[in-house]
Amino acid sequence: MRKLGLLPRVLLAIALGIAIGYVSPGWLVQAIATFNGLFGNFLGFAIPLIIIGFIAPGIGMMGKGAGRLLGLTTFIAYSSTVLAGLLAFFTAQVLYSFILVNQSSQTFDSPEESLVKAFFTVDMPPVMGVMTALFIAFTLGLGMATSKGDTLLNVMNEFRTIVEKLIKKIIIPLLPFHIFGIFANMTYGGQVGVIMSVFIKVFIMIIALHSLYLIIQYSVAGSVSKQNPLTMIKTMFPAYFTALGTQSSASTIPVTLERTKKLGVRERIADFSIPLLANIHLSGSTITIVSCAVAVMMIQGETATFGALFPFILMLGVTMIAAPGVPGGGVMASLGLLESMLGFNATMISLMIALYLAQDSFGTACNVAGDGAITALTDKLIKSDHELDNPMQDNEAKLLGNF
Repeated sequence: MRKLGLLPRVLLAIALGIAIGYVSPGWLVQAIATFNGLFGNFLGFAIPLIIIGFIAPGIGMMGKGAGRLLGLTTFIAYSSTVLAGLLAFFTAQVLYSFILVNQSSQTFDSPEESLVKAFFTVDMPPVMGVMTALFIAFTLGLGMATSKGDTLLNVMNEFRTIVEKLIKKIIIPLLPFHIFGIFANMTYGGQVGVIMSVFIKVFIMIIALHSLYLIIQYSVAGSVSKQNPLTMIKTMFPAYFTALGTQSSASTIPVTLERTKKLGVRERIADFSIPLLANIHLSGSTITIVSCAVAVMMIQGETATFGALFPFILMLGVTMIAAPGVPGGGVMASLGLLESMLGFNATMISLMIALYLAQDSFGTACNVAGDGAITALTDKLIKSDHELDNPMQDNEAKLLGNF
């Protein structure tokens, strides 16, 4: 397995997971689910450490340009997320009147109930939440950027080295096995087949929108960076397929970071932007949630108006930041908005969860692949501003390293 690249390993894990899920006895799938539970809990524990370990020293080594980089990256990411939601809404308004005609509502049992439970679980609570880690990273990073001393920056660089080793020695080698377990469990439970048999038309539209939006993102980034958009997308394929299996933007950070640097993005920009974007750029998930929400409303005989959906889209870009590292976290974080802003009842919530979980990995993959486009765009926009021409010395740059 080690002789294969990461992308072949991910594809092999997906194929084996589906095959094993069809033929395995329950106890074997339960053992696989136990490993997945342990590894998933460990990922949850590591995510805040990854955020602080990358973002804080990244901001600190940016110098005076850190504030501008943070603001610009955040603005582009949030704008991308909102535009993705609007694209999904207007497309759904046009297409659903044709593809969902004469569709009757159907109620599903909770999708989680069809999955095999683990033999046991071990709680590995993170030391802090994702938002807390982000704020700590911003505070420390901006403080180091404006401070004359370098003691704390050296400490954070050493902490970053520890996080890198954690990722390279433990997380990356185990990712294919985690992906294998996810697909085996979902196949064994029949979850994907049952849900997609009902929502296949909506599913196809969502995947098409993901592809279209990635083309739009890379067309913009390619025109600014003077690169071929299709070549850039091809470079990001390993990150896309990794996210397809992990269903987690945060878990895919190492792969996304490595592929983004191959786009020609400067290391200091990529090291800062990719961990940040994994938590704040959710264009694919927004396309999915908005498309699913409009579909569920139409299936239930309700009208999805722009006046109701636009505030919902604006809030989604903020609310889903709370759970980007958790598979299915996007829809879970949005449930409060669905109830309070769109008036979803229990039946509609059930339908929403069922449709979202059937293709959660595709939304996450779209998020991850789009991070490369935004980082490439940010790199060129920052480069045109001379604030970042000399905030880092060569010997400091070496500390950032590659995966």
